[in-house]
Amino acid sequence: MIKHLKKQLKKGVYVYISLFALSIISCNQIKKDTKEVHLNMGQKLQKNYTAKLITCQSHLDSLSKSNSKKDFEKYYLNARKVFKQVEPMMAFVDAENYKFLNAPNILKVEEEDATNIKVMSPKSFQVLEESIYTEETLDIKKVQETAKLIYHRLKLIEKNTKIEYFKEHHVLWLLRDAILRVSQTGITGFDSPVLEQSLAEAQEVYNTLNDYIHILETEFVNKELYNSWVSEIESTIKNLDTKNFNSFNRYNFIKNHTHKQLRLFNETVLDWNTKFPFTLALKNDAPSLFSDKTFNTEYYSDIKNKGFSKEVIALGRDLFNDKSLSINNSMSCATCHNKEKAFTDGFKKPKGQLRNSPTLTYASLQQSFFYDNRAGSLEGQIVSVVNNETEFHTNLETLQKAVNTSPDYKSRFDSIYNGKVTDYNIRNAIAEYIRTLNKFNSKFDKNINGLENTLTKKEINGFNLFMGKAKCATCHFAPVFNGTVPTLYKDTEIELLGVPTKNDTINAIVDTDLGRYNVFKTEERKHFFKTPTVRNIELTAPYMHNGVYTTLEEVVDFYNRGGGAGIGIDLELQTLPPTPLNLSEIEKEDLILFMKSLTDSTKENI
Repeated sequence: MIKHLKKQLKKGVYVYISLFALSIISCNQIKKDTKEVHLNMGQKLQKNYTAKLITCQSHLDSLSKSNSKKDFEKYYLNARKVFKQVEPMMAFVDAENYKFLNAPNILKVEEEDATNIKVMSPKSFQVLEESIYTEETLDIKKVQETAKLIYHRLKLIEKNTKIEYFKEHHVLWLLRDAILRVSQTGITGFDSPVLEQSLAEAQEVYNTLNDYIHILETEFVNKELYNSWVSEIESTIKNLDTKNFNSFNRYNFIKNHTHKQLRLFNETVLDWNTKFPFTLALKNDAPSLFSDKTFNTEYYSDIKNKGFSKEVIALGRDLFNDKSLSINNSMSCATCHNKEKAFTDGFKKPKGQLRNSPTLTYASLQQSFFYDNRAGSLEGQIVSVVNNETEFHTNLETLQKAVNTSPDYKSRFDSIYNGKVTDYNIRNAIAEYIRTLNKFNSKFDKNINGLENTLTKKEINGFNLFMGKAKCATCHFAPVFNGTVPTLYKDTEIELLGVPTKNDTINAIVDTDLGRYNVFKTEERKHFFKTPTVRNIELTAPYMHNGVYTTLEEVVDFYNRGGGAGIGIDLELQTLPPTPLNLSEIEKEDLILFMKSLTDSTKENI
């Protein structure tokens, strides 16, 4: 009996201990679950981001330890897929590392001044892609070393990226950047030049955005708005589900998805009652990608700029057209920049000048000026014009005196600049006028914004070619169609195309102008020139920095052949792919028709 009681007592103790242990486990689980539930927005995003970085590292580690083409391809595709999933976050919080990892397979040259020049070979996913898929002889060591370097860079990013601090405006900016990046570079083949996996990779970006929207569900007051996001992202992923890179309808994608998502973005700003601390290159309430309300022009202007009052702009316009500012009253800004020709002059090169006159339309939406990028602001580039012996042939002091002698100018400067007729204020007024020349009111703009339905099938096909098969948009980025790289819109690209000195496809010789090289004498920058805007190109003939081509047909033929390399000019660092585009005659025609649809209305802005 006693023995039985002891046994029951012992059993009871075991039961008690088991129940106690279970209760501890349950409490811990509840605490853990509660902790998960109460993770803030930034912590949830951090968890998602870190997990994907680790997965990407794993694939790269396997890649760096492989030695067969088959394994290289398998692990590269796995790693690249996950890299695209981390792209939205990385590109936003760590832009420099993102640019490093996603860089094209061309030399990177940094020129701060003549004494501080860096030339670096890229070590990026694009290098891996080309090394694995295009090189005749597989360089196993190069692939392994590149993969290993990328692996360690991702490891460093994982350990040092903290995003728990994220607030609503950070998330909104991130979402919009990712959406615009897909539309401006993702669907163009910009960073998948060999495999043309851009559409599948864009799906991975949207898969991540889908994750983020679900993480942010509790932030939405309007649940219908949340559901609209979910539905739109699912629809976008479905739209991107195609294997045919060339036939993808990019016009419809931007019009029906990108622009819809920008509208949802603006609605979300209101729903979350978000206040942005400042404005970057794009206005925080930009209604579309192609609008005069898209860009924050002040982002590109001097910190001392006066602003866009009608009085300042009218003053700048008068100064722009005034020949009295030059020596012998012989030249004004308008001499080489005629409004009727989209602010060009129609000559191969103006008298006494080395290069073709570029259009001033949309010139303010960049931070580098002249064909060699030697000036950093509109106000700054005017200094070169004033001092140039073959242009104004005067100086800033004389410029200031010329304005001071005019009672009309003096009165207007008294009103606008508090009586200060300084050379800077003169240049600022002219620059403010130039900053109004971004109209975004072309036939194309009106159609993609749904204001009219007049674009032909051939013009739409031309846009799709420009953004896809013809690869124009990998250098001429929408919406300005110049070399200012999305989505930070800070860097203005320069390219080596191999432009000939004459329109000759048989015995072509590269033009003798060394371009950017003349600024700092950097060998790797010989024959490099800025990528100009394609907007208003119908009015800006002749073309290229030396005006060598008189028609758009000639320009398209040059690119279709593979640039300089396609006409026998051998330049090692040509940045334009040397392989022919294989455009048909109809495709060339459609491409030109699209470019002509970018001609602005001539209605004055003021």
